[in-house]
Amino acid sequence: MSLSKQMKNRIEEAQEGTIFINSDFIDIANSETIRRNLNRFVQAGIIRRVLNGIYEKPKYSTLLGENVAVNPDAVAKALARNYHWTIAPSGNTALNLLGLSTQVPAVWSYISDGPYREYEWNSTKIVFKRRTNREISGLSYMTVLVIQSLKTIGKTGVTKEIITQLSNRLKDEEKRTMLREATESTDWIYDAIKEICGEINYD
Repeated sequence: MSLSKQMKNRIEEAQEGTIFINSDFIDIANSETIRRNLNRFVQAGIIRRVLNGIYEKPKYSTLLGENVAVNPDAVAKALARNYHWTIAPSGNTALNLLGLSTQVPAVWSYISDGPYREYEWNSTKIVFKRRTNREISGLSYMTVLVIQSLKTIGKTGVTKEIITQLSNRLKDEEKRTMLREATESTDWIYDAIKEICGEINYD
């Protein structure tokens, strides 16, 4: 089977909306062959280029009669994967992804152990803000997501309703992991996390 056919098969087997980067095909072909075939796939409408080196298998909506917009969070994760960054949503982005806000962020904001970077396509903008490794490295995605959400809300804004929403949103295993990982957080944040995980066996 040709290298092009192997790459095409991988794309076709993926779910619609999947984001690809060049290195997703490095087990099939060399970098130049990958770039050349991805350009061909873009021209053929098999994938669409979101940013340089970032591609999406389009997701079609029969209701809208067109391809749906690219998922910015999926793009952010692909960029992090491409550059080997550890990232976590912050600010209104974190609130949106946890269901604490229905407002779509004007700017999708992330903290990162990589450099400050901004990316923009169409009307979507992603910003990566550098933070110390202590804030994100070694912590699970959900732990950092909850911590960043609580920081955004602020100590006085964390209501019983929010505690309940987060408690219902998280799986038991996520709660156990969070209790282990968040011990170095600010006291009020860890107190809120303990409330969120209140019914869990901590052992």
